[in-house]
Amino acid sequence: MSGGAELLAELKRRVGSCIDEAEAKLHSLSRDLWSRPELAYEETRAHDRLAELFSLEDGWTVDRHFKLDTAFRASWVAAGRGPGGPGGQGDVVNVGFLCEYDALPAIGHACGHNLIAEAGAAAALGLKAALEKNQDRAPVRAQVTVLGTPAEEAGGGKIDMLREGAFEGLDVVFMAHPSKEDAVYLPCVAEHDVTIKYHGKASHAAAYPWEGINALDAAVLCYNNLSVLRQQMKPDWRVHGIIKHGGVKPNIIPAYTELEYYLRTPSRNELPVLKDKAESCFRSAAWQLAARCK
Repeated sequence: MSGGAELLAELKRRVGSCIDEAEAKLHSLSRDLWSRPELAYEETRAHDRLAELFSLEDGWTVDRHFKLDTAFRASWVAAGRGPGGPGGQGDVVNVGFLCEYDALPAIGHACGHNLIAEAGAAAALGLKAALEKNQDRAPVRAQVTVLGTPAEEAGGGKIDMLREGAFEGLDVVFMAHPSKEDAVYLPCVAEHDVTIKYHGKASHAAAYPWEGINALDAAVLCYNNLSVLRQQMKPDWRVHGIIKHGGVKPNIIPAYTELEYYLRTPSRNELPVLKDKAESCFRSAAWQLAARCK
């Protein structure tokens, strides 16, 4: 085995050993997040658990409320050998790891964000241990940065953080996502979120139903239109949604309804095509509702 291969094997052993040593606290973190799910932008307990974990580790600097209230940044910088010598102020390679920790309403951590948090923390601790052990032999200084990124399930916390400059200075960023299979790369999809609102006219459903214009009918027609469209959709396109608001009471003709849909395609080039088809489904339901107003 060559010297480079031996060093790589040594570093991998060091990473694995460090993660094994931290197994109990990492699993405890994951179980705690799983048992106490929190929604987007409200992940105060999960945020505090992760920030505390790094605060108790040697050498980490923790910014507990980094850009967002429930986001954090933990960082560690190796001494290394930059152009200025050991501990110099030369180039720093900044390696980032992401931790997600918000959950879905009602169902909790169905997407395994508790595991994403555990994996991100584990990888960061392992890399720090490997770099710390060999920092005198490193040609450049290295930094390990952990970003706690809230609100993945709703709102787009990473987008908020990106706009605030949270990712500036990072050279590469890693994140692991739980899956039923091992994969180095997971394909991304283009997504468009849309809210559809229909306005009708309320009336008493028993006494004067002919006076009303039922917005729920439009919502049902919209839902069914999209269901019929699926026969002409490509196999890797996805359209899924819910009726968020369907009315107030059974004896009141609904004057307002609202649906929320996610549209997904493998590439951004295909997304406008799907959007146009879906919008035709939305509008056709509206036209039928408008016809009743004449």
